[in-house]
Amino acid sequence: MKTPAAVTRIFDALDRHHPGADTELVHRNAFELLVATMLSAQSTDARVNLVTPALFDRFADPAALRAAETAELETLIHATGFFRQKAKALIGMAAILVEQHQGQVPPSMAALTALPGVGRKTANVVLGHALGVPGLPVDRHVLRVADRIGLAHGDDPVAVETQLGKLLPPARWTRASDTLILHGRRICKPKPLCSMCQLTRDCDFFRTGVTTKPKKRVTR
Repeated sequence: MKTPAAVTRIFDALDRHHPGADTELVHRNAFELLVATMLSAQSTDARVNLVTPALFDRFADPAALRAAETAELETLIHATGFFRQKAKALIGMAAILVEQHQGQVPPSMAALTALPGVGRKTANVVLGHALGVPGLPVDRHVLRVADRIGLAHGDDPVAVETQLGKLLPPARWTRASDTLILHGRRICKPKPLCSMCQLTRDCDFFRTGVTTKPKKRVTR
C-alpha cells in the first residue's frame, strides 16, 4: 500500500504531467455527455466527436431523441459501431428521462445505472464532468496504470474504483480518473514510455518490472 504522502505525490505529479485533463468527449450539457459516453462504448472519443454534432442538431434533447425513428438514428451513429444496440439503448434512455425525470439527467448513480445502456463507468463520467457529483470512472487505462504504479490491483473496475476512492478525497476523484486515463493513453501504454514519466519514484512497475494485466474487458 502507498502511504498518504506517496498518493498525494503521485496524483500531484499526474496533474503536472497532464494539465487541463478532462473528458475528451465534446458536450454542452449533461444530456449530450450521457449520449456521447454511451456511444463511446467499443469506439473512440475522436470518432464519437465526429458523429455527435449532426446527432445533437437533429435530436437536441431527450424528448426529441425519444421520438427518433430507429433507422434514422442508426444511420447517424453508424460509425461508432454496434449501432443497432446503441440506438435501442439511446431511445430507451431518452424515454425514461422524459417519463421519470422530467427530461433531466438524474444526478445519482442509482438512477443513471437504471437507464438502458448505462453502466457504472458511464454514470461516473456524467456525474463527475457534467453534474458536479464526484465520480471516478475506471476504464482499461485506469486499471493498467493504477496496477503498475501500485495504487490498486485487480481486473474488476468496481473493486478498483473502490480502492482508488479510499485513497483520495471525493473532490479529487474525477480529475484523478482523467489524469490516469491520459497517462495510460500517452505514457503508460501497454508498452510503457518510462523514460518520459514523472512517476518513476513511486512506481512499482518501474522499480520491479512486474505488473499484472487485467483479464476482463471493461464495460460501460
